[in-house]
Amino acid sequence: MDIYGRFDFIYDGQGGPAKMLEYNADTPTGLIEAAVAQWFWLQDVFPEKDQWNGIHEALIRQWKKMQYRTGMSTLHVAHSELEESGEDWMTAAYMRDVASQAGWTTIGINMSDIGWDPNLNRFVDLDNFMISTMFKLYPWELMMKEPFGHRLLERSHNPRWVEPAWKMLLSNKALLAALWHLYPDHPNLLPAYLNEPGPLKEWVAKPLHGREGDNIRINAAGINLEQPGEYGSEGWCYQQFHPLPDFDGNRPVLGLWVVDGESVGCGIRESDGPITDYFCRFVPNTIDAPAPVAADASSSKAGIAL
Repeated sequence: MDIYGRFDFIYDGQGGPAKMLEYNADTPTGLIEAAVAQWFWLQDVFPEKDQWNGIHEALIRQWKKMQYRTGMSTLHVAHSELEESGEDWMTAAYMRDVASQAGWTTIGINMSDIGWDPNLNRFVDLDNFMISTMFKLYPWELMMKEPFGHRLLERSHNPRWVEPAWKMLLSNKALLAALWHLYPDHPNLLPAYLNEPGPLKEWVAKPLHGREGDNIRINAAGINLEQPGEYGSEGWCYQQFHPLPDFDGNRPVLGLWVVDGESVGCGIRESDGPITDYFCRFVPNTIDAPAPVAADASSSKAGIAL
């Protein structure tokens, strides 16, 4: 059973159609900004306004649903300590919080501290406690390459992984080329091709198994950028380069968050500056969005101001 995912769209703020950049199905981050920070920003900057967002509440409902369906009550939450920005740690900590509010007993652990007990034939934590259900903020393609990766194929001895292994398929950037092949010229898609740019003159090369923009290459007028990252790839997807007006090297992205197959809120994904500056600059208050929900001062909703 899966918990969440994030579609990334680029939007010009001028009424044009949003263009899909990718779907982060396995390890989406930026969750705290969308589910918490923007709500408090809204209260500080536009207290008279509301917004379309129920990410926080939807996550709690989904964790409750998983507990009911599985009968499990203990959840291990893991991230890689090699990620130095702190974003993974904060996302994992927030997921522990919403799972705890849903009734789970949570245990935090680093990915490198997960062990294998040959007597139990089970994955265990540092206290040799068997791991039955685990939320991991770590890509499946890297898990498979770990020393214990071959144990993942022993399904009868595995924990219930969140996110599940099938998220590898949806996170693969080849999905972008497949969608363009099936629905060419769709207003919400950008042209995309596998292994070569095809007819594209300006393009972004994305590693098929890359995460969050790692190792991308940009070929555009006056811009040639290669962004190094931790995660490699076997193959590339070439997607049309689509900058916003007044492009200055950053690409503001609207993250549409999905929980249990339903869109539950929208948030800003990327910025090097304060969230208030970024939000005001790229998201006009007249943005066309679904009808707002009733304001609730005790809620941690966050998203697009309406």
